[in-house]
Amino acid sequence: MQTSLYKQLIENNRNWVKQKLSLDENFFKKLAKGQQPPLLWIGCSDSRVPANELIGAQPGEVFVHRNIANMVIHTDMSMLSVLDYAVNVLKVKHIIVCGHYGCGGIKAAMGNQHVGIIDNWIRHIKDVYRYHHQELDLITEETKRFDRFVELNIVEQVCDLAKTSIVQSSWDNNQELSIHGWVYDVGSGLVKDLEVNFSNNDDLGDVYQLDFLK
Repeated sequence: MQTSLYKQLIENNRNWVKQKLSLDENFFKKLAKGQQPPLLWIGCSDSRVPANELIGAQPGEVFVHRNIANMVIHTDMSMLSVLDYAVNVLKVKHIIVCGHYGCGGIKAAMGNQHVGIIDNWIRHIKDVYRYHHQELDLITEETKRFDRFVELNIVEQVCDLAKTSIVQSSWDNNQELSIHGWVYDVGSGLVKDLEVNFSNNDDLGDVYQLDFLK
């Protein structure tokens, strides 16, 4: 990173603090008291998709986990740790899985080029293509197939989130928790609700429903 750019980042922080304090002199004092965000955001690491900013949320209002292609993988301890804390400690009421059109991870999963260690991560995305290959292979225009693949990946991640023991346990304890799938259009700035939603164990297929002993 160039020295001038690095110094500008520090200066930007100072200016941001001044701006916040000019609107509310107690802004940071209130933040320091703790957080009670109503929302967990599981999104892509892409730098063009800032969770707080695109939904107009302030610091303290969104708990965030981001990874390549907004994946919910049941062996990912980072994601599971964030999920557990959000659900069982912060008691969030909504979880949004938000992907975006033009996602590089999805694009890579459509091809066969070796990239590096990320190939192992992308393999999970390729599984989504395998589940939906009949629909996707019928889409002859590559851009439209790419966009639909992005959407279907989000749908699958929402479903996988609902299958986790963390989420199912919260529902078993009558905790208010809803899961949603969104896709963000980088070109327009708008989000689209894919209308894939879960709010209780009954929304899951029988094979995925866990029995919690009382």
